[in-house]
Amino acid sequence: MEDNLSDIENQLLVMDAQDGDAGAMEKLVRRWQKRLWRHAYRLTCDSQAAWDVTQQCWIGIIKGLQRLNDPAKFKAWAYGITTNKSIDWIRKTKAVRHISIEEIEEQHHKEKKETGIKELLEKLDIRKRAVLSLYYIEQLGITEISVALRIPKGTVKSRLHNARKELKELWQQHYE
Repeated sequence: MEDNLSDIENQLLVMDAQDGDAGAMEKLVRRWQKRLWRHAYRLTCDSQAAWDVTQQCWIGIIKGLQRLNDPAKFKAWAYGITTNKSIDWIRKTKAVRHISIEEIEEQHHKEKKETGIKELLEKLDIRKRAVLSLYYIEQLGITEISVALRIPKGTVKSRLHNARKELKELWQQHYE
């Protein structure tokens, strides 16, 4: 029941923000800022990058809110923007990042240490990490993930299956 009330409140805030209510937009930001940052952090594995990505998300959300036809889809839509901005950041960073010898040695040393689930997740492809994060951590359903990532439901199920399988293999390699 509480989740339903929260969903209704989100929808009302979205509609008010679409009507130009700055207070409603502030409430949306307060309500969603941490959630979107956590999702960005799980995808980028970088705290500062997550803040940068989240800021870019809010710019996109504010600019595009008028085009959101169904306020009930705000959650999936916002997570979709966050996922896309995170992927953009990762691509940009990989393209311009120069790795020093110290970073290589540090990474090698880090890999030798015991690896927790977070580090195992970091080894997954960004698309698999995104699906796992949205499904298990953000608790979005298959349909919501499909909307958020703009992929068919079957692709969501396939990625979720493959991500679980790969994560299990990584887990077994690490702990056996």
